[in-house]
Amino acid sequence: MFPLFNLSLQLNGFPMKEAKAELRKIVALSEKEHEIFVTNKKVEIVNFHLQNNPFYKDLAGMTTFTNWEDLPVLNKKNLQKPLLERLSKGYFPKNSYVNKTSGSGGTPFIFAKDKYCHALTWASNIYRFGWYGIDFNTSYQARFYGIPMDFMGNQKERFKDFLTNRFRFSIFDLSDEILEGFLNHFRTKKFDYINGYTSSIVLFAKFLQKKNIVLTAICPTLKVCMVTSEMLFEEDKILLEKQFGIPIVNEYGASELDLIAFQSRSVGTEGEWQINSETLFVEILDDNNQLVPNGIAGRIVITSLFNKAHPFIRYDIGDIGILDEKSTLQKPILKKLIGRTNDVAILASGKKSPGLTFYYVTKSIIEDDGNVKEFVIKQTKIDTFEIEYVSETELNLAQIKKIEEAITLYLEPNLKFSFLRKKSLERSNRGKLKQFKSML
Repeated sequence: MFPLFNLSLQLNGFPMKEAKAELRKIVALSEKEHEIFVTNKKVEIVNFHLQNNPFYKDLAGMTTFTNWEDLPVLNKKNLQKPLLERLSKGYFPKNSYVNKTSGSGGTPFIFAKDKYCHALTWASNIYRFGWYGIDFNTSYQARFYGIPMDFMGNQKERFKDFLTNRFRFSIFDLSDEILEGFLNHFRTKKFDYINGYTSSIVLFAKFLQKKNIVLTAICPTLKVCMVTSEMLFEEDKILLEKQFGIPIVNEYGASELDLIAFQSRSVGTEGEWQINSETLFVEILDDNNQLVPNGIAGRIVITSLFNKAHPFIRYDIGDIGILDEKSTLQKPILKKLIGRTNDVAILASGKKSPGLTFYYVTKSIIEDDGNVKEFVIKQTKIDTFEIEYVSETELNLAQIKKIEEAITLYLEPNLKFSFLRKKSLERSNRGKLKQFKSML
């Protein structure tokens, strides 16, 4: 097959050969060499933006820096200014890669990367997907993603799918009739891998479970499934492995940065979430912007080491996570991704609980019999929550009582819940499912 993928990146001005060569060099560094590389890149990128980016210089309130911890921690609200006000000298939308974040954290904004930085992002993706025998030029992708509904946006995305050798399953309608259509494509197409939003892929696996079908029995070319953008729970991973018959890989990334963490396949580290330490520098900070020890939860703060067009220096991505105790600078391991900082429920007692606490509790009980396909939890008042769910049959009183007892045990008593059965759940315009939402 002609390498359309590589060619399309080259034609768009992304210097892939140089980026791949640089990534190979970084990956080959010894531990000591890597430490020097990171130190130098941090100094280089900060000084570049202090000298060439008025927006960052103003934000940092300095012209030169000596102490990393003195640098401000950026957040998405800092970046909600017109893009032209945030670009470095010599960079414009026309000579940069420009895109928009999904806004799943509630704060979307437009961002830019210089073309070399974006080429490195692709080099990083190619390198990590290659761990599982996936070649973007030749491997055929079954893509579970949203798609723009306007004509031009839709056609542009379809053309990109053609160039990148992928077939898109639009996830805005996931009724059984539509999933049956998905299944027919797997019967007739030689897909190599699945990639897309976790909740949609899990829903497809539940559909297969109901029909007692293992996907590799009808599509034997499938090698691996990569899920992204939403939490992957352990029970869901087990279900996916069983119904697809292939390894399930958990990916964590951000469009404005890069691929952040990807499950390793190396002997002795299989399944570990290896953080990208080649193009990013990741810190876990407390509420006072101080580093927390490995093994302790904190805010995930990331520096893009190569982006000269736009500063992402000590950028709070809005997620909470834990680094593994055995992490090193060269091989940081993400032990756990807990969720987004804005997905926190504030209870009547003053207690703060991550929205995922509700989700874990409810999920473990609701899914015993496979009746409930998916659900979301909304906090409407300090003591009141709505659980919206899609199911074959309505939840009975015994199930509801069990959920309420578990929530009292894990959280606190006297919380009020209402249960709303729906035909489908509301997704973002990109097809993401926000699993917990506080309306306070």
